[in-house]
Amino acid sequence: MDATADAWSKTDSYLADLLVGDDPHLEAALAAQRAAGLPEIEVAPVSGKLLHLIARISGARRVLEIGTLGGYSTIWLARAVGAEGRVVTIEAEAANAAVARGSLDAAGVGDRVDIRIGRGADVLPTLVGAFDLVFIDADKESNTIYLDWAARLGHPGTVVILDNIGREGEIIRDDTTDPKVIGTRDALRMLGEDPRFDATALQTVGVKGWDGFAVAVVVSPSDSDPGADAAAG
Repeated sequence: MDATADAWSKTDSYLADLLVGDDPHLEAALAAQRAAGLPEIEVAPVSGKLLHLIARISGARRVLEIGTLGGYSTIWLARAVGAEGRVVTIEAEAANAAVARGSLDAAGVGDRVDIRIGRGADVLPTLVGAFDLVFIDADKESNTIYLDWAARLGHPGTVVILDNIGREGEIIRDDTTDPKVIGTRDALRMLGEDPRFDATALQTVGVKGWDGFAVAVVVSPSDSDPGADAAAG
């Protein structure tokens, strides 16, 4: 089999059929997102399942998501935290948040999800930690801001997942002028140099093309951590 985008996509679909299967609530969430004209930038099914499993493996009960879109990944995370868990998700666009709210409620997990509407950089300072897992999948230009707050709102052992780090291989270009690539490179450098994190990253291929994600653990939160001893706001 040649290593082509078509082969990657077909293989992703094969794996999703085997390991994710049919899920009416997730499929309805995607249908609602398409009907509303939202961009098709949600995580792939196998990636959603991976988020779900990482949350379960880490024992996360309090999750922060930055970038809700139509709520597809939010459903995966809300299922992982269980009935007693809590997901706080931030979405910049009110229209997107409305689509997500409908899908979350229809999936039966709406009562464990708090959607905060606004720019991440504005909403994050209003939250109180400590979160057990942070999933970052929003505007790439603000990645370092989001990572800083992930550490501030986390605790030692908090898992941080940063999506879309592959950027079709453009991350190796020192001369890039693409702000999304620059934001991604800055974030990866931060994960490698900031003593609050211990991290690695993987490049991936599949239905989303050539991309990847970084996974980190918070080694020590910020000295000014606002959420070391309180519940999420």
